[in-house]
Amino acid sequence: MANLDTNSPTPVTKAVIPAAGLGTRFLPATKAQPKEMLPVVDKPAIQYVVEEAVSAGFTDVLIINGRNKNSIEDHFDRAPSLEAALAAKGDEVRLASVIDSAQLGQVHYVRQGEPLGLGHAVLCARAHVGDEPFAVLLGDDLIDVRDEILPVMNAVRQEHGGSVLCLMEVPQESVHMYGCAAVEPTSADGVVKVSDLVEKPPPGEEPSNLVIIGRYLLDPAVFDVLATTKPGRGGEIQLTDALLELANMPAEQGGGVHAVIFRGRRYDTGDKLSYLKANVILASDDSELSGPFLEWLAEFVDEHRR
Repeated sequence: MANLDTNSPTPVTKAVIPAAGLGTRFLPATKAQPKEMLPVVDKPAIQYVVEEAVSAGFTDVLIINGRNKNSIEDHFDRAPSLEAALAAKGDEVRLASVIDSAQLGQVHYVRQGEPLGLGHAVLCARAHVGDEPFAVLLGDDLIDVRDEILPVMNAVRQEHGGSVLCLMEVPQESVHMYGCAAVEPTSADGVVKVSDLVEKPPPGEEPSNLVIIGRYLLDPAVFDVLATTKPGRGGEIQLTDALLELANMPAEQGGGVHAVIFRGRRYDTGDKLSYLKANVILASDDSELSGPFLEWLAEFVDEHRR
């Protein structure tokens, strides 16, 4: 009979992707189109996020949707008429891309009735996730496929249990735009224990320049904490507040928060400049586009330097 290690953390198989935000930074483009559906080269931003989750083994994906976001559901569904038209034209490449987006994994949806914050969006996943650990990936936060971080975070969780965040160093003057962490070193390079968290601290009150980016592995204990978390900054239920409470809870109750410091390539497609950078970088890496695109880009830059 095989020996079962009952102390090993339960494997993560479910991923939650909050995508109910209003996308105000991209108005008027997002007036009738979800920001998560804005294209990055030839795929909507949220498809990169779903692909990342599935690649990490999180094949049960729950998207937290909102009003006027039905196009997200349509994108990950089959499109018989379009598929038939492409098949009739013999356009196998585009046909494969259309079918692939509908076969990435099990994609489910829950509606967030009111935009009450990221913590509330995560709480909306409770019935689907149940008493299991799960991943949270923000729908407008892209991690370059060459710098995958979820497997690293998963390994940290297997060792330490509890919850695991992804932190990134930013210039001090930018810290106030993020949730920020105070940390303690561990024996592993790039892995820290979180001792304090502050959501968008005022300038001069930052505990560090390490900020939270949109990748989390959470213990299901977070649901009980979120259920009693009062609205914080901006009148919203902040996930950061719940994570701070988890950090101070004993391990046997699902507490403890560690973090991986990410030093790779990340694109915030909810920000105009970063969105444009993501398109340029990913187009430069595209086997079909890179040659002519980089040639044009060099000419364009040279012309504007004159």
